[in-house]
Amino acid sequence: MSRLKFGQFNDSFPPTIDGVAQAVKNYAGVLHEKYCDVTVVTPEYKGVEDNYPFEVFRYHSIPLDKKIGYRAGNPFSIETLIRLRHKRFNLMHVHAPFASSVLVQNINRFPRVPVVLTYHTKFDIDIAKRVRLSGFRKIAMRFVLENINNADEIWVVTEGCGKALRNIGYRGGYRVMENGTDFAFGKAETDKVDELRKKYDIRDDEFVFLFVGRMMWYKNIRIILDTLKIAKSKGVPFRAFMIGDGFDAPKIREYAEEIGISDQTIFTGPIYDREYLRVFFSLADMFLFPSTYDTSGIVVKEAAACSCPALLIRDSCAAEGVQHDFSGYLAEESADSCAEVLVNACQSRDNIKQVGENAGKHVYLSWDTAVDRAYKRYVEILETDPKNLPYNSKARWV
Repeated sequence: MSRLKFGQFNDSFPPTIDGVAQAVKNYAGVLHEKYCDVTVVTPEYKGVEDNYPFEVFRYHSIPLDKKIGYRAGNPFSIETLIRLRHKRFNLMHVHAPFASSVLVQNINRFPRVPVVLTYHTKFDIDIAKRVRLSGFRKIAMRFVLENINNADEIWVVTEGCGKALRNIGYRGGYRVMENGTDFAFGKAETDKVDELRKKYDIRDDEFVFLFVGRMMWYKNIRIILDTLKIAKSKGVPFRAFMIGDGFDAPKIREYAEEIGISDQTIFTGPIYDREYLRVFFSLADMFLFPSTYDTSGIVVKEAAACSCPALLIRDSCAAEGVQHDFSGYLAEESADSCAEVLVNACQSRDNIKQVGENAGKHVYLSWDTAVDRAYKRYVEILETDPKNLPYNSKARWV
């Protein structure tokens, strides 16, 4: 029996580093290895070589402005449409309600196949930040909502993400399908952790705090830096690693200098080597992630894989399933609250270690497990009459 053919469509993919790009890469990797033939369809980047076991189909794109940091694919290219129609996918999974959604609609003619759409992030916030005129923002949001409504099944990565989907006007059904992490469970090798500690001359009495993500203010990075400033004033000995890059990176570094924590704060830039990144997570005592923008926060699961507890904002999407002082730390969305929680936690290294171990048991989710669940649902979708699918815009919101 021939293997099924699934398409994974997204507007970003490595070398772009973001949570959705990583999700698509891991979906494709696990599906290809265990279940079916996979083609990732994504905009082209000049000079990129795709050395993956699965196929990557790149189509013509143009750069967007530097602040956005992505490329926009052309979903109307006749050559692209013809080549993709010849793929004869059994199912298409789209991860962005923009060009990728339009492309899927343009190639999904006869015979029509099921389309799954995952709503990964709060696109209304992205649009509000990048489109100044309210009239154009409304047009953009109608465009996003129309693309979502056209899918046969809607997935969200957390229940909070589902609420965000409701906030933009979606009134159908959806299914929560969590993302995982490609980190193996367990800390990196001790000698590698010790080598990193020696490289940065970290003392035994110093706590190590970590942030990994895009260097953008909307990630609540100002809260992280202000929290560290307060921790310093309270006498907490620490070193903090800020890993990533983004449009706001220069201003963020300037702010760390301005508030007097630059000596304890190390900006590494982006780290593409996943195993090397895992060493940082294994070194860290606590992962600082006060973002209320992220709808999933795969990095929280990456931290949990290395028994590193996360400091999160109470009721944020990233905090779903995390219990305060058991499998993580929860604070209000302010530097004062985060600092209070952090300083209190630092009174006991043993407690931090125990909370980290609990995070590994209760927060960690591997991509193997996550994609196993997704593939099982794919098969159910293929075996169900499209009219009877319950998680789409035609279904009644219960």
